[in-house]
Amino acid sequence: MTQNSPPLMAIRAQSVGADVVAGLTLAGLLLPEAVAYSGIAGLPPQAGIIALFTGLACYGLLGRSRFAIVAATSSSAAVLGAATTALANGDPTPRIVLASALALITGLYFLIAGLARLGSITDFISKPVLRGVTFGIATFIAVHQIALLAGVHVQAANVPLFLWQLIQALPHWHWLSVAIGLGAWLLLAIFKKRHRVPGGLIVIGLGIGATQWLNLPSLGVDVVGAIDLHLPSPRVPVLSNDQWLRLAELAFAMVMVLYSESYGAIRSLANLHGDRVTPNRDLLALGVSNVVSALLLGLPVGAGYSATSTNEAAGATSRWAGGVAWLVLLAIVAFALPSIALIPQPVLAAIVIHGISHALKPGVFKPYFFVWKRDRLVVLASLSAVLILGVLDGLLAGVALSLIMLLRRIAQSRVVELGQMSGGHDFISIQDHPSAKPITGLLILRPEEPLFFANAAHVLEDVQKRVAAKADSIEAVVLSLEETFDLDSSSVEALQSFFHVMHVMGKPLALSRLKHPVHQLLDHTFGTDVSSPLFSGLSVDETVQQLQIRLQKTATREPRKA
Repeated sequence: MTQNSPPLMAIRAQSVGADVVAGLTLAGLLLPEAVAYSGIAGLPPQAGIIALFTGLACYGLLGRSRFAIVAATSSSAAVLGAATTALANGDPTPRIVLASALALITGLYFLIAGLARLGSITDFISKPVLRGVTFGIATFIAVHQIALLAGVHVQAANVPLFLWQLIQALPHWHWLSVAIGLGAWLLLAIFKKRHRVPGGLIVIGLGIGATQWLNLPSLGVDVVGAIDLHLPSPRVPVLSNDQWLRLAELAFAMVMVLYSESYGAIRSLANLHGDRVTPNRDLLALGVSNVVSALLLGLPVGAGYSATSTNEAAGATSRWAGGVAWLVLLAIVAFALPSIALIPQPVLAAIVIHGISHALKPGVFKPYFFVWKRDRLVVLASLSAVLILGVLDGLLAGVALSLIMLLRRIAQSRVVELGQMSGGHDFISIQDHPSAKPITGLLILRPEEPLFFANAAHVLEDVQKRVAAKADSIEAVVLSLEETFDLDSSSVEALQSFFHVMHVMGKPLALSRLKHPVHQLLDHTFGTDVSSPLFSGLSVDETVQQLQIRLQKTATREPRKA
């Protein structure tokens, strides 16, 4: 330690102080969000508060990100509200039970994905689809919060119709509520620039004070109302088989929303600070958090962007910031629960709108109109699906669209011809690099996507046509399978047919750059077959040399036989 370096105890004290400040800031944001998100989900406030405590505790003990704050999120609350509304339509089952069951299945999915090491699960949803869906859900939440802020009740199935009815209700807007909400939003915007100030707590305190001093309910301003926070004994919901099956389908969408938002927030801050990302560990932590929340009748939880980014901006240095927030919230709930009931609804609406403002920036679509034009229709379709079909159906449509895009791209794999670069050892696409020259007497091809059941027959048929088109000018074929990491049974059967065709055509074949599992499988399946090609895990250049030696040996043996 140098003479000018600060003592270790001083550094630790600074870290602890930073975590305490961050925890206080978080408490002011998380408590009103928990109550507000319960309203978005159509559930009593205690559901969000229970989720808040379980999420903070479970992820704090099991998670790895030092910034992630796990609680109910705006997106998951919107999806939950839409799902339970659809399922509870005319059904006597309470929505809180349906919500608990959905959170339970969501948690089990997370646990299964974590144990199966599926940390890249969200990669199956393309970024344009995810951005369109996220913007659509944020818009849905914002317009509904505007209705709460205005003190009017609007019922509509989609955002355009909701906005139209909201405009029609303009003469009935409660302008005192609007003024309170705008004032709260303005204060939050000011405090946002001062990261170490617990702006949320200040705004809530001012709102509660206004309720007491001005008697806001007598002036027509809605407040949260009494909160019955009796912790239930853990139990598994009792539902019919049909309800469990339907919830299992909807939980898939919930997992994609929660993990996309959670991992996006965790990864962006980890990259910013050079921290290690452990997606499979986070899947397990989210799984435990959701299971515990579900058993206590809480909301589904995830690492929301607004809370996580607020934690980082407030100067948190470790997961202890979440622990401080947990203790502060516990003290508030224990000693000031009646005061929470006095929070004006317009203040909650302002907090929610402020919290999702990061997702309401139209600039995120700019690249799709001026640079990434190929995905323009995709992002617009996913956004329109949520706005027109509603949160749940729009989200499912977005996930389906993303999977269709993935399957379409892989199923229509492009096959390129490879040539040698300037007499060296590198073989690259002739189409992309005209300076690359083909090897005389050989046709060297490479599929640009891995072979699997949906594209193997199509790709190999394309290869067969290319061989037939050049049959008079080539002696043999090299097929590079460097993109294929494994083979399913359908792909193996397609290769078997393709090998036979090449044998009948009299064109020796070599497979290059085979991954070890693929090499083992092909050797075991076709090792003694007379029509099997040369299997090689070596580079294209080395495989070409092996094939040429084999062709020379064959050519020298044929005259002797004659």
